[in-house]
Amino acid sequence: MTVRKRAGLFDVSHMGRFEVKGPSSLELLQNLMTNDISKLQENQAMYSPMCYESGGIVDDLIIYMINRERFLLVVNSLNRQKDFEWITAVDHRQTMSSPSSVNIEDVTDSMALLALQGPLAKNVLQKILEDIDFGLLKPFNLLKVKLFGVECIISRTGYTGEDGFEIFFDASEVQLWDKFLCVDSKFDIKPAGLGARDSLRLEAGFMLYGNDIDKNITPLEVPLAWTVKFDKKQDFVGKKALRTNKVNRKLVGFEMLLSKRIARRGTEVFLAGSKLGSVTSGGFSPTLNKSIGFCFVPSELPFDQIVNMSITKGGEEGDKKLTFYPAKIRSTRFYKRNK
Repeated sequence: MTVRKRAGLFDVSHMGRFEVKGPSSLELLQNLMTNDISKLQENQAMYSPMCYESGGIVDDLIIYMINRERFLLVVNSLNRQKDFEWITAVDHRQTMSSPSSVNIEDVTDSMALLALQGPLAKNVLQKILEDIDFGLLKPFNLLKVKLFGVECIISRTGYTGEDGFEIFFDASEVQLWDKFLCVDSKFDIKPAGLGARDSLRLEAGFMLYGNDIDKNITPLEVPLAWTVKFDKKQDFVGKKALRTNKVNRKLVGFEMLLSKRIARRGTEVFLAGSKLGSVTSGGFSPTLNKSIGFCFVPSELPFDQIVNMSITKGGEEGDKKLTFYPAKIRSTRFYKRNK
């Protein structure tokens, strides 16, 4: 609720960070990403899935263009090694005009990452740097500044559904955490953890790799079709499969009716006695004061359809039984901030 009403500070340094440098950086990234990286200008960022040839998702990440020959990638922490091996694979360079003119480095351990999120996040930064108008920094744009005397890259991005900023800086400058928390007491900035981050991203309709998307799920089966640019000039890995494979299921949101009981990951979804799919993410929404989540259902199932969640109820193993709780199918976007 601090993030929804004021500002919360997250340490998200567990996320992987790679630097891609050299004249052929853009060509390599265009080949790997479904989104059109060529649309980026200097000091801009873009969200994109990265797919296997099958169309399944390797990871979803944010690409930051520092300049035409230097990019910063932020990847999911559990995928750090896998992503690095995928991006550096020799196979992806075979069609490049100059395969040797790109260098990829894992800079995760040398670069810290904080996320300041919430409706007062801009005011906090404005208080620290009065000579910069942070209102002019557009979403998915970045800025190089000195915060508390430390060289930083600030991007207007986040994973909470609120306005917010992510701050990249040298990992040795650990004092920035305390300095942020001590900015003017009227902001009442609170440290926030990954539990809060999970409920915030669920409310905002953001997916989590390993739960809602993975190697067996394509961007077209979840609300990411907008990131797949079939018409971009350069082909990308997975394009053929995404064009030809039929989409039979979709990821949707659901809200529990009559009960606040949580339908967690793996809970089966039923309609008229037939199984439709299962829950990928589920939790209690502090903002909406109800239990919500994401689940896969057949593509033709309409919004507002009432389904049943089969949730185990009971204490001791022998006393447990499946009980069906009604839920309403809806979009994955439960919360949208007032801009």
